[in-house]
Amino acid sequence: MRKWITAYFSFSKREYNGLLVLIFLLVLISMVPFLLEFFEPEQTSLDMERPAIQKLQLILAEKRKLHQIKKLDVKSELFDFDPNLIGMEEWQRLGFSAKQAAVLFRYRAKGGRFSKKEDLQKMYPVSPEMYHRLLPYIHIEKIAKPERRNFSGSYPVKEKMVLVPLNTADTLQLMEIKGVGPVFARRIFKYRQRLGGFYKKEQLMEVFGLDSLKYLEIRDQISLDDHALVRINLNTAMFDDLKNHPYLKYKQINAIIQFRKQHGNYGNIADLKKVAILSVETIERLAPYISFNHD
Repeated sequence: MRKWITAYFSFSKREYNGLLVLIFLLVLISMVPFLLEFFEPEQTSLDMERPAIQKLQLILAEKRKLHQIKKLDVKSELFDFDPNLIGMEEWQRLGFSAKQAAVLFRYRAKGGRFSKKEDLQKMYPVSPEMYHRLLPYIHIEKIAKPERRNFSGSYPVKEKMVLVPLNTADTLQLMEIKGVGPVFARRIFKYRQRLGGFYKKEQLMEVFGLDSLKYLEIRDQISLDDHALVRINLNTAMFDDLKNHPYLKYKQINAIIQFRKQHGNYGNIADLKKVAILSVETIERLAPYISFNHD
């Protein structure tokens, strides 16, 4: 057959061999699809696996949710509160982050008010889970509606407002101020003890959480008596006598005492201004609380 093909087609030996190789390759190529089908591994249908994958995703999501709830329970505490009265510190104690607490606090600072419990659920930082967790502890103080005036007959005698003495009132008396609940009453009382009393009403805004809106609400309900101020004698005071005052820091207290040891007793405010570490603003704020007795 080789001789016949060579004679008929006039192929040389080299061309004949090339023809055989080409035929072999063509046969091999034609058999590739059958070989691939034979050796191709059986594939698992994705549709059969999809329910199992979805079930696994649900289990993992539930575990993450439980982990977040456990994490929240560890870092927070539950207590009765009025969302119209508490500050950022209380919001964070309830389980909100500092950023979330700031959003809730700013809402009220801008004039917002929670009239009913459901209003809290409308706030962006409050998730449904957090709302249901806090719901039993929300207690909103209702605002008394103004009485209708009766213009017929005689006019009732208007009661004179009783002012609360800010520098001598205890926490129960402070709670008689409209807008001051147990939390603010305790804060005002503790800050007054550290300060030595208030010499002007605006100092109330130095109390943690008591912003300008709250101050405007209560300022006309209080009175001041600067005779009740506790004054510290700088010529006899030691470190422990000054360490709790909110207007002084550790280095400033140490500088006041060291200056006295080196230069003798203070005679007046002008001598205190010689302490380099004390700014003019600090001395002006401190002035009502100090004396220079030479006893």
